[in-house]
Amino acid sequence: MSAVLWFCVTVAVYFAAKRLYKRVPKIYLTPLLVTPIILIIALKLFGVSFASYDHGAELLSDMVEPATIALAVTLYKHMDVLRKHALAIAAGAGCGAVAAIVTSVELAQLFRLPTDVTDSLAPRSSTTPIALSIADMIGGIPTITAVATLFTGVLGLVMGPLIVRGLRMRSPVARGVLFGTSAHSAGISKALEYDAVTGSVASIAMIFTAFVTLCVAPWIVPWFG
Repeated sequence: MSAVLWFCVTVAVYFAAKRLYKRVPKIYLTPLLVTPIILIIALKLFGVSFASYDHGAELLSDMVEPATIALAVTLYKHMDVLRKHALAIAAGAGCGAVAAIVTSVELAQLFRLPTDVTDSLAPRSSTTPIALSIADMIGGIPTITAVATLFTGVLGLVMGPLIVRGLRMRSPVARGVLFGTSAHSAGISKALEYDAVTGSVASIAMIFTAFVTLCVAPWIVPWFG
């Protein structure tokens, strides 16, 4: 019963936060930020362990992969744009993925963080399921990776619109690569607020970033270590 309850609470809090964000579109009210904060407070108040919560909410985690696959519908609708700008999207997302790994490792070493924490931060710019797999592969701590990935998404939501305005980005391809590479799935939701083409480019940029991260992180991290 408790498992079903927390599943329902999670869904209800998310949709309430989403509705609030539509009425008051302030970045600090984004569902990605509001939902986990409310849930954490609720779990602490009611003394519920994460294991008990996850027993009910794990269904939502299982839906991440089908939701990612469903992005193919949007990609198909704008396949002509993706074909035309394939090289630019691949170059931007690929360079962004490598830069994210290198800067994460270098900053972690600058602050003398333990090796396992450094390994946990390296894949933070890829989408959560792949980031967790990479962290486990290279000796990181999945919990830290999950938090770092969430923080990266929120940071991308905050900084992305500022960069778009500051650099006067009019190209949906440029905007899509920016959000898809820097803020993964959270960036896609923000990209779709601009237009469908930006959202499509962000989707393919996120997937390509995850692919590049999966391929190069196991090689780059030890090299900088």
